[in-house]
Amino acid sequence: MRIGKQPESLKADVTLLLEGTYPFIRGGVSSWVHQIITGLPEYTFSLVFLGGDPSHYGPQQYELPDNVVHLECHYIMDVRNERKPRPRKGNRAAFQDQRALHDQFRKGEAVPANLLHDVFGQLGVRGGITRDDFLYSEESWSMIDESYRKFCTEPSFVDYFWTIRIMHAPLFQLAEIARTLPKTGMVHAISTGYAGLLGAMVSQQRNVPFALSEHGIYTKERKIDLSQADWIQDPSDLVSANINDQLGYIRQLWIRFFEALGRLAYQQAEPIVSLYQGNRERQLADGAEQNRTRIIPNGIDPVKFEAARSARPEGIPRVLGLVGRVVPIKDIKTFIRSMRSVCEVIPDAEGWIVGPEEEDPTYVAECKELVQSLELEGRVRFLGFQNVNDILPQLGLMVLTSISEALPLVILEAHAAGLPCLATDVGACRELLEGMSEEDCALGASGSIVPIADPEATAREAIRLLLDEDLWHRAQQAGLERVQRYYTLESMFGAYRDIYTTGLDAQQGAS
Repeated sequence: MRIGKQPESLKADVTLLLEGTYPFIRGGVSSWVHQIITGLPEYTFSLVFLGGDPSHYGPQQYELPDNVVHLECHYIMDVRNERKPRPRKGNRAAFQDQRALHDQFRKGEAVPANLLHDVFGQLGVRGGITRDDFLYSEESWSMIDESYRKFCTEPSFVDYFWTIRIMHAPLFQLAEIARTLPKTGMVHAISTGYAGLLGAMVSQQRNVPFALSEHGIYTKERKIDLSQADWIQDPSDLVSANINDQLGYIRQLWIRFFEALGRLAYQQAEPIVSLYQGNRERQLADGAEQNRTRIIPNGIDPVKFEAARSARPEGIPRVLGLVGRVVPIKDIKTFIRSMRSVCEVIPDAEGWIVGPEEEDPTYVAECKELVQSLELEGRVRFLGFQNVNDILPQLGLMVLTSISEALPLVILEAHAAGLPCLATDVGACRELLEGMSEEDCALGASGSIVPIADPEATAREAIRLLLDEDLWHRAQQAGLERVQRYYTLESMFGAYRDIYTTGLDAQQGAS
C-alpha cells in the first residue's frame, strides 16, 4: 500500500526504512523517529513501513509532519496472494549464485561486491529467480534438498522445507520494494533485519548512500525472541550445558538467518550508528567495520520537562512507575513480583505500568493474572498509554526491568523531570545512571542498577531509594545534570544533520 504522491513524480532527501515501528507502533524507537523528522525540517522524508501480518497493526499512531512527502506500507508475512503452482525448471546459474552467497555466510566472510550485485539484481525478476521459481522450481527443490542432506542435523525434511520457504519468501517482496521505491537522495534504516536488508538492496542497486542506526542490536533481540518462541518446536531430547546446543536446528537456523541479514547491512552501510559503546562493540563482533561505526546517543529537550519538574510534590511519592510496552522483553512480570516485596515494607506503595497493551495480548493477560495471584489488586495498576509528562510528577521512582534495552529515552525523560531511576544492567542503563566518563561519573549515581530478572534485588533497591530522602535527592540532582550536559536533542540533531549533509552531497556529486 502506498500513500502520498506517485513514485515517479517524487524525490525525497531521505527515505527512512522502518520495521515494525513508526508511525503505527508507539515506543522509544518511534518517538526517536518522530524527533528526527520534526527536528530536521530542512530535509524531506519518505517513509517505508515494513510489518509482519497486517492484523498485528492498528491505526496510525502519529500525525505525519509536513516534511514527510510519502508513506508506503508493506506486510511481508502476508501470504494471501499465493498463486496456484506450475512446474518450472528455474535458472541454474542464478541458483548457483545463491549457493555461493550462502557459502560466504557459512564462512563468515564479506560477500564480494559483484556477487552481491548479481544476487540482488536477480531476485524477483524474470531471467533471475522469481518468487514462483523459489517456491516451485526444480532448481529450488534441488538446492533445498542438497542443503538438507549436507547441513541439517535434526528435523524432518518437511519441517526444514517449510522453514526455508517461510524464511525466504519475504525477500522477493523486499526486492520489489527496492525496485519501485520513489527517487531518494539516500536511505536510512533504523535496524538491520528486513529493513537493513532493504537498505542494502537499494544502496547496491541504485548507488545511493545508506546510513544505518541501531537502537538495540536487532540480531541479539531476535535471538532472545526466537529462543523463547513457542511456534518453533525443539526435539525433546536436547540436553547440554551450552545454551546454543539447547536450541534445536530450526531455531538456530532462524537465528543464523537474521545474523546473515545483519552482516549484509553492515557490509553496505556507512555510517553504522549505535547509541553507546557496548552496542558498538557488539556491531564490531557481528561483522561491522570499525571505521564505519560511530556513537550518537539519544537526546531530549530538558526544557520540555520543566513543567513536570515544577509539578512534583514536596514529598517523595510512594509510586513506582514502569513506562513501556507490555511485552516480554520489558519483563513486566519481574516488576510485578518486586511490588509484592515493596508493599510488604511500604504498605501504601503502588506500581504503575504505563504503556500500550495491544502488541502481545497473551502476555498482557498473563501479567494481569500474576497481579491477581500475588494479591496486588489496587497496588499494581495498568494505565495503558499516557502522556508521560502527566505521569512523571506523580512517580517517586522510574523502574525498568527489561531484559534488553539500548539507550532508553524514558530514563532521560525521567531524569529531566527530576526523577531517579532503577534499571537492569542492560544496554546503556549503567552509563545513564552512573556515568560514562570520569567527569560524568563525578556527578554521582542517578539511581540504582540491578540484575536481570531479580525481583528481590529490584525491590530492595527501590525501597532503599524511596525511604532515604537524602539519597533520593542526590540521585535526582545527578540525573538532571547528566541529561543537561550529555544528552540533549541539539547535539543529536547536529550529528544526524552531518550524516545527511555528507550523504546528500556525495550523491549530488556522483550524479
